[in-house]
Amino acid sequence: IKAEGETAWYCPNNQGCPPQIKGRIEHFIGRKAMNIESLGEGKIEVLFDNRLIRNYSDLYDLTYDKLFGLEKIITNESVDNISSENTIRKISFKEKTAKNIIEAIEKSKSVPFSRVLFALGIKYVGETTAKLIANSMESIDNVIAATTEELMEIDEVGEKIAISIKDFFSNEENIHIINKLRSIGLQFDQCKRQKGENQILSGKNIVVSGVFSSMSRDEIKQLIEDLGGKNVSSISSKTSFVLAGEKMGPEKRKKAEALNIEILTEADFLEMIK
Repeated sequence: IKAEGETAWYCPNNQGCPPQIKGRIEHFIGRKAMNIESLGEGKIEVLFDNRLIRNYSDLYDLTYDKLFGLEKIITNESVDNISSENTIRKISFKEKTAKNIIEAIEKSKSVPFSRVLFALGIKYVGETTAKLIANSMESIDNVIAATTEELMEIDEVGEKIAISIKDFFSNEENIHIINKLRSIGLQFDQCKRQKGENQILSGKNIVVSGVFSSMSRDEIKQLIEDLGGKNVSSISSKTSFVLAGEKMGPEKRKKAEALNIEILTEADFLEMIK
């Protein structure tokens, strides 16, 4: 079917359609969501085909023994017989892969509420909107209990988004999954810093570029926000400083130098926030 005012067609059987189910799980594990490394489209398909997962909460029921030894040969759909000519790739869950997946799943339990909210896959709720909702509502219970009007009071949440949020949480299956994820230990409350805690980056606009050794770029950006700073994507005269990792974009470095913007290394930054 096609929703009024939209150009895309979609399957209305969102709870039972395999491509939609797998798509939601792939969104859930994404880098900007739960960041469950070592999983991907091919491996999700293997887990789904082996009936180990039917929704993203099932990921937390996986064990090393369930994963180790699983494999599937991915072939062109147009070819009936498997041969070396039509094989695309072989998906295998070897010892290291299985261990890495279990470790990444466990690590995801510490992902902050805003990213968990984004990971749920609520229609129209992107990464930025999820963060604004999390900061305003502070907990999943408050989001669930909020009226459409209360949701629309949040920046960037219009009527379409508010109605989509209400529809998502009116679905009993979604509430069941959330309750399971809550019991597993995922973060459904916003961690707020107490007044007087370190806000050393308050009022600073910071550009992050490159690859870092001590933490991921997403973790660094979260740390900047926790310390009162603001992440910005482009360099301008209003930029306080650039945090440069390995392989920093050469154009960004040129622009920073041209505008006389301070460039800090990872070590400089960690020393600053001690």
